[in-house]
Amino acid sequence: MLSFENFKEMDLRVAKIAEAKDHPNADKLYVLQVEVGEETKQIVAGLREYYRKEDLVGRKVVVINNLAPVILRGEESNGMLLAANDGTEPVILVPEKDVSSGARIK
Repeated sequence: MLSFENFKEMDLRVAKIAEAKDHPNADKLYVLQVEVGEETKQIVAGLREYYRKEDLVGRKVVVINNLAPVILRGEESNGMLLAANDGTEPVILVPEKDVSSGARIK
């Protein structure tokens, strides 16, 4: 179990997907450029089978903003896009209303 203190350390934010491109070394991954407030960061996400790049660009999503960087098939990922999965396909978590990029999720 994750303690509440550990949970509070997670920085959940609203981000806007500015760019989506195919991962050069993985058929199921996208390399996303996301705007989190004034900062732009790269996140690698396994959405290629389920979402078209064109449908991702411009969308507001929820990200974990303070994960340590990790290299996924040769590309650095600096966060995690959140999605739900009921066993069939992932569904990206999005804010209910339009909020600014960088807004903190509490």
